[in-house]
Amino acid sequence: MTTQDMTQASVLPARRRGGRLRAALPYLLSLPSLLVTIGILIPFGTAVYYSLQRYNLAFPFTRGFIGLDNYAQFLADPAFWNTVRVSLLYTLLTVGVELLLGLAMALLLQRRTAVNNLLSVLLILPLMTAPAIAALMWKLMTNPNFGVLSYLVGLAGFTDFRWASAPSTALLTVVLVDVWVYTPFMMILLLAGLRSLPRQPFEAAELDGVPASFVFFRITLPMLTPYIITASLFRMLDAIQQFDIIYAMTQGGPGDRLMVFQVQAYLEAFTFTNIGRSAAFLMVLWAITFALSNLFIKQWLKLRERTHHAAG
Repeated sequence: MTTQDMTQASVLPARRRGGRLRAALPYLLSLPSLLVTIGILIPFGTAVYYSLQRYNLAFPFTRGFIGLDNYAQFLADPAFWNTVRVSLLYTLLTVGVELLLGLAMALLLQRRTAVNNLLSVLLILPLMTAPAIAALMWKLMTNPNFGVLSYLVGLAGFTDFRWASAPSTALLTVVLVDVWVYTPFMMILLLAGLRSLPRQPFEAAELDGVPASFVFFRITLPMLTPYIITASLFRMLDAIQQFDIIYAMTQGGPGDRLMVFQVQAYLEAFTFTNIGRSAAFLMVLWAITFALSNLFIKQWLKLRERTHHAAG
């Protein structure tokens, strides 16, 4: 056997090993995603299992499979429908206000200047604060006895403004805290979208002397819509599952004024020890979140399809 034959014989096994490694590479890269999926499905399946049972820690001997009875009880329970209403209203208000403020801030900071870059950094500081800590800060600032915001509101003529302590203003208070914390998130996404838009349409409109309002509503807003949908979807998924801000400020009160899904499920599990009913609340929350997410994603896909047709 010649030296060349020996070299080729030693190279072939190495090539085979390299080919096997390349073939296995996609599976190796998807392994972390598989592990995350398993980590999600295990607690999800556990919640489904508990939601189909009568499972109260205070009465362990009555535990048993009851099928959909926990869900059937919700249909005739006014407290459940109040939770649905409050959760959806809270989500609508927070996402709507944060979208408008985030878009306005992104438009103001669109130009790349040193001042705008500095302001961008300063404006994201609330996002670095843990929501529960932010809620406690606002709880102190809105204290009717010594809070600085209560003092400022009193100077404006609103005496005895109760903030989160009154049913009429509790929702407004927690929405203000949520807006303060999460508006920078919307601003970051929309600012990234604005700065990534192509410049040619805007330069052509500027040369033609097109009014700024026409440019915004006919050029900027349609091109920015995919980013708006994406940012709104992310915030919607978080807002409808809000717990820390509301629980830290009001524990779902006064009364049931702010009894959103996560707070209700927490109280059912840790105060009333009703694990089955708590799991059923979380499964209903998952179903609502899943439906709203599909709605957003379908709108995004339709928009992308129209964009591709227009480009073609």
